[in-house]
Amino acid sequence: MIDGITFLHPQLIHLVWVVVALVALLAWLELRGQSALARFLSPEMLDRLGDRPSLSRRGVKLGLILVTLAFGVVALMRPQSHGAEMVSSSRVSSDIMVVLDVSKSMLAEDAAPNRLARARAEIVELVGHLQGHRVGLVAFAGRASVLCPLTPDYGFFRMILRSVDTNSVGRGGTRIGEAIRKGVTAFGPGSGGARLMLLITDGEDHDSYPEEAAEKAAEAGVRIVAIGFGSEDGSEITLTDPETGARRVLVDADGLVVRSRLDGELLRAIALETDGVYVPAGTAALDLESIVDAHVKPIMRQTETVARAVVVERYHWFVAASLAALCIAIRVGSKTGRRTLA
Repeated sequence: MIDGITFLHPQLIHLVWVVVALVALLAWLELRGQSALARFLSPEMLDRLGDRPSLSRRGVKLGLILVTLAFGVVALMRPQSHGAEMVSSSRVSSDIMVVLDVSKSMLAEDAAPNRLARARAEIVELVGHLQGHRVGLVAFAGRASVLCPLTPDYGFFRMILRSVDTNSVGRGGTRIGEAIRKGVTAFGPGSGGARLMLLITDGEDHDSYPEEAAEKAAEAGVRIVAIGFGSEDGSEITLTDPETGARRVLVDADGLVVRSRLDGELLRAIALETDGVYVPAGTAALDLESIVDAHVKPIMRQTETVARAVVVERYHWFVAASLAALCIAIRVGSKTGRRTLA
C-alpha cells in the first residue's frame, strides 16, 4: 500500500523480474545484431548502408519498452483507492406476493366491470405506491402457478398482471391451500425482511388443506392478508358475453346454477394462523388502496437507505500510461536522424 493505494493482486509484482529479463534480452540482441553486421562491413559502409537509429535512440527506445511493460505489470496488480467514494442504495426490506384467484367466478359483475378486472386494476394501483419492495404474482384456480417471481421491476410485474385471465392456470375450481403453498415456495430463502402474502379470492376451498398450508407459511415467516370477495350466504354469478353482450347465469356441467359462497371463517383462520388480517370485501367494489393503508403498510418495514464505501479502480491510468510509452517508443525507434542518400 502506497499513499492510500492498495493492490488487489500484489503478488504480481514479481513479474517485474520477467520484464527486466526481457528488456535485457532485447538489448543483447540489439548489440549482437550490430556486432554481426560490423564483421562484414567497414565502418564507412556501415554508416552509409545501415539506415538504423543512433545508439542513443535505441537506448531511449529500450527504456520506453521497459516503462511500458512496468506500467502493464502495475495495471495487472489492480491498484485501488480504498473508501474514496460513498454510494447510497435502497435495501429491499419487504417481499409482497400477490396470490390472485382467477377462477370463473371472478368474472362476476357485482364489482364493475367484473371482480377479476377490478382486482387487477387495484393491484396495479397498489404497485404504484410501492418503493424499494419486491413484488411477485401467483395465479390460482384448480391449481396454482407462479406467473411473476419476486422482482423490484414493477413495469414487468404490471405487464404480467395485465395478461392474467381465467385461462392463466387451465383448471377450474378453487384450491386455496395449493395457492398458499406455491406462494410460500416462490418467496425462496429468507432475506431478513418482511414477507407478506396478499391473498385475493372469492370462493370456498375444494379440499386443499389451506389451514395446514397457513401453518407452513407462518413457519416460513410469511404473513397473510386475506381479502374475500363475494357473499358468505352465496350468490349467483352473472356473466356477459363479450361478443353479443348477452347476460347469463353461470351453470355447471350438469346445468345447475353455480352459487359462489365466500368462506369467511376459513379465510379468517388462515390470516390469524400467520398473524395477518382478514378483510371481507363483500360484493362491493374493492378499495385495495384503503386495505393496504390500514392492514398492509403496518406489516411492511420501511425502505432503508444504506451508504457504503466502495473501492475505486485506478488501473486504467496505468494502462493509459503504458500505451502512451509504447507509442513514443515506436515513434523514437522509427526515426534514424540521418540524411537520405542521393
